[in-house]
Amino acid sequence: TAVPQMTGGGLSFAGAMVDVSKWPLFSLLSTEELATVRQACVFGNSANEAIYITHANEVFVFGLNSSGCLGTGDSLSTIVPKKLDFLRGKKVASLSYGSGPHVLLATEDGQLFAWGHNSYSQLGNGTTNQGLSPLPVAINPLNKKVKEVACGSHHSVALTVDGEVFAWGYNNCGQIGSGSTANQPGPRKVTGCLQGKTAVGVTCGQTSSMALVDNGEVYGWGYNGNGQLGIGNNGNQLTPCRLAALQGMCMQQVVSGYSHCLALTDEGLLYAWGANTYGQLGTGNKSNHLSPVLIMAEKERIVEVAACHSTHTSAAKTQSGQVYMWGQCRGQSIVMPHLTHFTTTDDVFACFATPSVMWRLMSMEHDDFMTVAEALRKEFDSPETADLKFSVDGKCIHVHKAVLKIRCEHFRSMFRSQWTEDQQDVIEIGQFSYPVYRSFLRFLYTDTVDLPPEDAIGLLDLATSYCENRLKRLCQQIIKRGINVENAFTLLSAAIQYDAEDLEVFCFRFCVNHLTQVTQTGAFWQVDGAMLKEFISKASRCGAFKN
Repeated sequence: TAVPQMTGGGLSFAGAMVDVSKWPLFSLLSTEELATVRQACVFGNSANEAIYITHANEVFVFGLNSSGCLGTGDSLSTIVPKKLDFLRGKKVASLSYGSGPHVLLATEDGQLFAWGHNSYSQLGNGTTNQGLSPLPVAINPLNKKVKEVACGSHHSVALTVDGEVFAWGYNNCGQIGSGSTANQPGPRKVTGCLQGKTAVGVTCGQTSSMALVDNGEVYGWGYNGNGQLGIGNNGNQLTPCRLAALQGMCMQQVVSGYSHCLALTDEGLLYAWGANTYGQLGTGNKSNHLSPVLIMAEKERIVEVAACHSTHTSAAKTQSGQVYMWGQCRGQSIVMPHLTHFTTTDDVFACFATPSVMWRLMSMEHDDFMTVAEALRKEFDSPETADLKFSVDGKCIHVHKAVLKIRCEHFRSMFRSQWTEDQQDVIEIGQFSYPVYRSFLRFLYTDTVDLPPEDAIGLLDLATSYCENRLKRLCQQIIKRGINVENAFTLLSAAIQYDAEDLEVFCFRFCVNHLTQVTQTGAFWQVDGAMLKEFISKASRCGAFKN
């Protein structure tokens, strides 16, 4: 059987950077800053805090900073990312957060750090003082190395590299697994039924804890009022208890929601148990289940499940990449798994969870992979790979026939009707200027236009004659945004010439609104008489000369 894994720091491949575009907080970062992000997590009771790690292993935080959970050394909120120098150069292996919030972070070399809310000693440093900066947490004896962390609302769990589970913090329901309900000031090894077992993963609900062991068995302890331990009753457990109902199956992934659990077998079957007030079990009703129940059996193989202790949302991904969601989705209770158009389970939490936090540390391996769009952008005007040249104003632009045929009807027709392989691979262009034609070809590779308004007029002409309607709209947008008193009449003349009605109305309105200044510009007096008369007549009908 496959080696089971728990989910805390799952990988999410999204080209050369983590795709955080669906999380509103990350819109504060520039395109350049976003390109540096290797790992990211949005957290907090209102999803108002974020942490991200760059390819250079620098750790940045920004947001509201409730309970000092950003680790910046103070309680101030920040809209500008701040660097956590204490963690510089430390590669992050696992990260989790509680409801205080408090934050746990494990590095690839096994060090453990904690900061934030600490009223219940969930930072594991023996005090209840708030942790405004990251502090190391020792897993004794021998300061064991940690490979994964999980947080409940106010308790903490760590998995060591040798497969032992440690827990500390709030223990009102037995979630520390110590056999009592006394809070635990520092890391304590979870024993009982786990003694001698090698754990491979940990996850926490609000006030419950789960461990997955290497033979695929699942153990739970803590609060069980809704059946979230899956042991067939709703009594709290002060020490680990095996989920006997999963006997004979090898679990590969287990995740916890607020008060429900999802588990995936090594054969791709999905089991759910616990609270179901919002339909988060996906059974078609809202009845709690004290034992695991098989769901989505009629669907194709499941390869990933997702849940998070601060939400009642569930998600799953199938073998072919389909993503389903159910439970509390933007306030609605979805009682059956609903097929979405998303490509990752992360997107479900960004768009539909309340709060819209990340269910795991989004992460990617740094490689040289480029998306199709990035590769095309890079190869524009590249002599090494091009098979065609345009000569404009004596300058060359290197392109690829296939790209032009795919992207533009004008070139499709041209190559179909005129082109043979033995023709020379240079096309002379006399009708348009070099900046305009280069911008047009670049648009075919990038979907973007970067021209000043005056040059955008020439591109508008080209877009009109080549019937490129999207390009025409982009040009009109550039012109509208770049209009001023000096160029207004030139732009109006161009709009009339190229039959751009919207733009003509816009430029005309601008000229009328600034009539005195516009009529004193050179552009106004260079216009031919017929157009001038037409403008004056139209302006007078608008009441421009009432005074």
